[in-house]
Amino acid sequence: MAKNKKTFSTSSSGSLTPWLGIAAVIILLDQLTKITISKLFTYGEELYVTSFFNLVLAHNRGAAFSFLQNESGWQRYFFTAIGIGAALYIVYLLKKHAGQRMFCWALALILGGAVGNVIDRLIHGHVIDFLDFHWRSLGHFPAFNVADTAICIGAALFILDELRRVNR
Repeated sequence: MAKNKKTFSTSSSGSLTPWLGIAAVIILLDQLTKITISKLFTYGEELYVTSFFNLVLAHNRGAAFSFLQNESGWQRYFFTAIGIGAALYIVYLLKKHAGQRMFCWALALILGGAVGNVIDRLIHGHVIDFLDFHWRSLGHFPAFNVADTAICIGAALFILDELRRVNR
């Protein structure tokens, strides 16, 4: 009697649980770092770490790179709604494509980052940023956080996964 062999499938096989676990770890790391920085720093306070990196407590009421930062406050609700909608759609995609490892890694990182920033908007009305990179006379890159880092890594993995898929 032959045993049934399980084959790796890139369709909908697989569990949603590991991907939600990855997202949960990102959310936890993001929130713990933001709580720590908020307790140790006052708004705008900087700590020199290296010639190209500081820790700073910054608040971003806008989106990436402080887009719409100086608006009247409507952006809080707009970006919160976008974040929640994106999170729901990502969970749907994770469930549908749970067997596609790199695709789901990308989605899980993006999900964790999006939810981390939505939590900030709901609790504080802004996103807490604290990682400040700069280079000599070129100035400072906009401050960011663990959630933003996870979103960027997830986006890079998503592009890499798509390029791999196209080259097959």
